[in-house]
This record gives sequence, C-alpha cells and structure tokens, in this order.
Amino acid sequence: MKQVPRAYAGSMAIDWLRLQRTARAGFDDRLARIDDWSAPTPDTEWTVADLVRHVVDEQRWVAPLLSGRTLDEAEASLAPIGDDLRSEWSRYAEQATEAWTVTPPNTEVHLSYGAVPCIAYLRQQVGDTAVHTWDLARATGDDERLDPDLVDAVWADLEPQRDLLAASGLFADPIALPYDAPVQDRLIALTGRDPRPRGRS
Repeated sequence: MKQVPRAYAGSMAIDWLRLQRTARAGFDDRLARIDDWSAPTPDTEWTVADLVRHVVDEQRWVAPLLSGRTLDEAEASLAPIGDDLRSEWSRYAEQATEAWTVTPPNTEVHLSYGAVPCIAYLRQQVGDTAVHTWDLARATGDDERLDPDLVDAVWADLEPQRDLLAASGLFADPIALPYDAPVQDRLIALTGRDPRPRGRS
C-alpha cells in the first residue's frame, strides 16, 4: 500500500489525494446511470455527452503533465478519446489517480497559464470534477448531493479566489444566495450555476 505524501494534506489537514478519489467515485456513480446522452446540462452549450467528454479530457491530460512534459509534449502523447465515454472515463481516471499518488506534491507542472506545483493542479482538478458531478446530476435528474468533506474543501479553496474566478471568463457571474445557504449551494452558485430546485421563478 502506497503511503500518502504528508504535504498533500495542506495547511488545513485536507487530504487532497483522498478527495480526488472521492470526487472520482461521485462522478463514476452518476455516469453509470446516464440514459440520455443528448440531454442539456447547466453548462449551457453542452449536452451530457459533451460534459462527460470534457471531464474525460481533463483526466486524459493528468498523467502526461505529471510526468514532467510541457503542454506541447503532453498533447503529442495523447490518443483520441473513443466513443465509449464510460470506458474512456474509467481508463483515464484510473491513470490520473495513479499519477497523483506517485507524484510529489511540489513537482512543477506545466499548465496553460504557467508552471504550478502539483498540489495546486490537484486542487483544481478535484474542484472541476466535483462541480461537473453536480452538473451531470442536475442534467440527468440524479442525486445532486456531493460528499460534504469534498464540498467543504473545494469551497475553502475556491471562495478566496472569487474575484479571480469572475475575471477568468471561464464561469458565468456568481448567483446571489442568502448568506445562510448550504455550503454546497454557495459553491455551485460561485461557479455561476443556480443550485435552486427546478421550476424556480
């Protein structure tokens, strides 16, 4: 059994490697129950199939980037994503988990906006998978509740970046919610999604 590097725990004793597996399991669960791949999603330009393909693609990049490749080198090593998105998710998610487990947290990783420590990339990927799990659940009418520890960790990571997220152009404007709204709702709203039940006015 591999020992988890202590530095992955972070300043708040958040075990990001464990949360990566938690986020992966949550997406696994919703993915297994998809019955309409053409349904619309909260990502307004994407169908369910588009959403899943995006999440698969994010996983596909992890192992090459953690191996020290530049973006161009990583891209050259990537095989096309196949049509069986469930199988492709399983394959690339497993490769990503293995890569996260064996890569020291301070390893430099080359991303589109510059080089960052592995732990920063890991936090980003955990948050991305968590939020897209909610997207998939909302799109398919599945259980939208995410793991509470996962939600708390991603919220603690993203909320201080509120202004940066808004300026990035990657998200719609945050949705205003009551100050006492559940943490998961505030997290989803922070990324420009409306977590309130369907049929809201």
